[in-house]
Amino acid sequence: MKNKDWYEGKHILVLGLAKSGEAAALLLHELGAKVAVNDALPYEENVQAKQLEHKGIKVVCGSHPLTLLDDDIELVVKNPGIPYTNGLVKEALHRSISVVTEVELTSALSEAQIIAITGSNGKTTTTTLVHEMLKNSSLHPLIAGNIGTVSCEVSKRATKDDVIVLEASSFQLLGTEMFHPKVSVLLNLFDAHLDYHGTKEEYVRAKAKITANQTTDDYFVYNADDLLVQKVAKASKATLIPFSATRTVHNGVFVENGSIYFKDQKVIDLAHVVLPGAHNVENILAAIGASLTMGATVPQIEHVLSTFSGVEHRLQFVTKKNDRLFYNDSKATNILAAKKALEAFEQPVILLAGGLDRGNEFDELASSLANVKALVTFGETKEKLAKTAKSANVATIEFAIKVEDAVQKAFDLSKEGDVILLSPACASWDQYKTFEDRGNEFVQAVKAINP
Repeated sequence: MKNKDWYEGKHILVLGLAKSGEAAALLLHELGAKVAVNDALPYEENVQAKQLEHKGIKVVCGSHPLTLLDDDIELVVKNPGIPYTNGLVKEALHRSISVVTEVELTSALSEAQIIAITGSNGKTTTTTLVHEMLKNSSLHPLIAGNIGTVSCEVSKRATKDDVIVLEASSFQLLGTEMFHPKVSVLLNLFDAHLDYHGTKEEYVRAKAKITANQTTDDYFVYNADDLLVQKVAKASKATLIPFSATRTVHNGVFVENGSIYFKDQKVIDLAHVVLPGAHNVENILAAIGASLTMGATVPQIEHVLSTFSGVEHRLQFVTKKNDRLFYNDSKATNILAAKKALEAFEQPVILLAGGLDRGNEFDELASSLANVKALVTFGETKEKLAKTAKSANVATIEFAIKVEDAVQKAFDLSKEGDVILLSPACASWDQYKTFEDRGNEFVQAVKAINP
């Protein structure tokens, strides 16, 4: 690690645990900081807090007392999910105390250069592709962020011979000040997480922080087909690498005559790419731009794209059973992601959708339901989704309790050649702790189907 002495002796409050908070607290404690941890979960139930206390770290659980800031706190490291409306966060900012997320620590401490990837959709797929494409190159790729190990934990073992491939959310990026990736990637910008950011403008501002500290020695890989992303690119000081699925961009990555090119060098024929869905073409273009910039080889990229069939819970092919194709797209936690999943298929689709009600309607989904022969819906939004499906003339609409019984209902409605797709268009938190739990239930239910 570099800059090890930056945090030595500093009074630092880690707000919120989970994986990122625990990793940040342990790292800062190891670096000699005077760490206090505050978490909403009561001490009696808080295994993580007890373990940290055993290591000599001060813990305060069950509430967020403002008096914690009276202990000469110089920095707050916040769990990304904690909103800025939190009283302790607001008070820290009022006192001009910096509030950051753990990716700020990663940038400050890592000896390895960072490729940071963000966007409203496609982050995980693109991050995975970049990680795989960089294998067998001059740098050893380490995957981090929402997709894998907490990034500041990865920074502890990263060397100059490594490169950290980091999936970064808007929540994480908003809590950055000096975050400085060598390569940043912005895939797209749509309405998302407005309940957290308040406005679309604030959401875009958070995403734009991925390139805020870059210079001409760095690279910004961006979607030249997205108007909002273009605006971010115009303000970036980095060397620009555009990608486009619709037109030729000779200084970037593009599709022409059925092949993908990087700065006029042919990389691969689209016919050899096995990852399904037109929306994944943009993810592939972005991954090629980032990985080739950091030293990936064309043969390795060709190998990855001809064998990589999807990330778990992201339009993941599960199995073929009784000539039905099952796909797990539990990560589709918003309407746009579900639309793109539906548009990936030409076969008749039986859609499993529903989940947390964030107050929005689903009218935007209607135009993508033409190929849907049946909807099986569940969760808080089931009535809204049924209404949208009815307006789109979906022939059959059924209600389920959870994903498990939705799978059997979908199978009973299906015929040979159909696609049975879990693409909820909603967050999972009304019935599941995570979208991964929801997706895992789908996979297990598919395996248990009684034909």
